[in-house]
Amino acid sequence: MSKTNRGNFFEDFSVGQVIRHATPRTVTVGDVSLYSALYGTRFAVQSADTFAQDIGYPAAPVDDLLVFHTVFGKTVPDISLNAVANLGYAGGCFLAPVYPGDTLTAVSEVIGLRENSNGQSGVVYVRSVGFNQDGTEVLDYVRWVMVRKADPSLPAPEPVVPTLPAALAPDALGGAVPVLDLGGWRDDLSGSTARFSDYAVGERIDHVDGMTVEEAEHMIATRLYQNTAKVHFNQFTEGQGRFGRRLIYGGHVISIARALSFNGLANAFHIAAINGGRHVAPLFAGLTVHAWSEVLDAQELPGRDDVGALRLRTVATKDRPTADFPFKAENGDYDPSVILDLDYWALIPR
Repeated sequence: MSKTNRGNFFEDFSVGQVIRHATPRTVTVGDVSLYSALYGTRFAVQSADTFAQDIGYPAAPVDDLLVFHTVFGKTVPDISLNAVANLGYAGGCFLAPVYPGDTLTAVSEVIGLRENSNGQSGVVYVRSVGFNQDGTEVLDYVRWVMVRKADPSLPAPEPVVPTLPAALAPDALGGAVPVLDLGGWRDDLSGSTARFSDYAVGERIDHVDGMTVEEAEHMIATRLYQNTAKVHFNQFTEGQGRFGRRLIYGGHVISIARALSFNGLANAFHIAAINGGRHVAPLFAGLTVHAWSEVLDAQELPGRDDVGALRLRTVATKDRPTADFPFKAENGDYDPSVILDLDYWALIPR
């Protein structure tokens, strides 16, 4: 019996399969500082204990995407070690706050399989749940990933494609945010006076700034999440692949776009849910990421008068400023510069 892990290939998965992932991870203030150093995130609630405590948190919570990446990273050795690419997300909900000192674990269930027409790979759909040390669910999301077959001659499984929600309902949001004391919220410290009522459905925001991706920073980030996918690390193998170089982890793009969105959405401090997301095209080191957002919806939360929810589409591009909001052509094809199309709910004070 082999003592090493070759990772699962497409034919190793079955619908209903439950996988408990190895390596619990205690999130520390060091992880938080390194995450800030990698992306330059500036949201006040996650940046300062004092600001967070003034509005009702016991301490600054861990950035939502650091939680997401840490839980995601747990799943990689079992789900996507042999991935061609991670394709998208849906039905993601942040269920409880995470603080430095909390330990995260993850469990996944295979909920769908579909072999590609070339017979060389297939798409695996999984629902992954992250837990803290008390067994409290902190994150629940679905993703789908293209995984290689080890033996292309094996017959295709019966295709099962799950039905996923287009968006989470407002009454499912807010579990990771305590009732806030908005008397303690200071716009001068948060970086913006714009609150829930200041945003209109259909409004588009160019986040103005750009961030160039460096190979070393990407690899540090991916190692921070203990994401072991070969496509991100192994130039020896990827140099012989279809791109001839390593792919930038799609979550790295999400974090860059989120950090850039501060310029225009500074008070939208919490990602409450990921309704859907698509990695439209690959990103490589040396390219510069820009981003813009559109307000798709604005909803009050049942029983909450402290925060409202903005449904946002954030679009990231490579080597293309976004003042003219590049997205899709009339035929539905994405602009060649678009690399990320992310639909999510963000909470903002009222």
